[in-house]
Amino acid sequence: MSKPKQPDNAKFLISLFMKEKRIFEAVVMRLESIFGEIDIISRCFNFDFTKYYEREMGAPLFSRIVVVKKLIEQASLSDIKLKTNAIEKEFSYNENRTVNIDPGYILRERFVLATGKNFSHRIYIGNNIYADLELIFHKGFFEVLPWTYPDYASENMILFLTKVRAKYISDLKELCL
Repeated sequence: MSKPKQPDNAKFLISLFMKEKRIFEAVVMRLESIFGEIDIISRCFNFDFTKYYEREMGAPLFSRIVVVKKLIEQASLSDIKLKTNAIEKEFSYNENRTVNIDPGYILRERFVLATGKNFSHRIYIGNNIYADLELIFHKGFFEVLPWTYPDYASENMILFLTKVRAKYISDLKELCL
């Protein structure tokens, strides 16, 4: 029989897609007011394959990831997604979002995003939210899965997420001291 144990806390990150770079700082300030101090901000990622949001937000779109300093409980991801959905509404204009906010987390072994959309590989985690397994860490590298969004499969993104994972491991070691 397996013996349940408390899962590790996770490194919390938030992916942002937007057209208007001018709102980035305001969105980050709002995120910090709710989730706490930001630890890392990625350089700007430009993706040609993020067409899904263009009808609503326009083009070209860019992406940045902010990483929150404080670790989170994995079970809090659905509550976090509801809060980020509310922030998207705050920044909407004429009923269209100006920013898409996808919270997620990194553990030693995986990278997970929260979504409101069900699909075969997504696991329900409560509050009408699903966990979307994007990447797994195996033999020293993040591996792309058949359903991984192209944005998260890009070399630059994987390099960035690998650095975030290393920071997470460092944070865990500091907690144990």
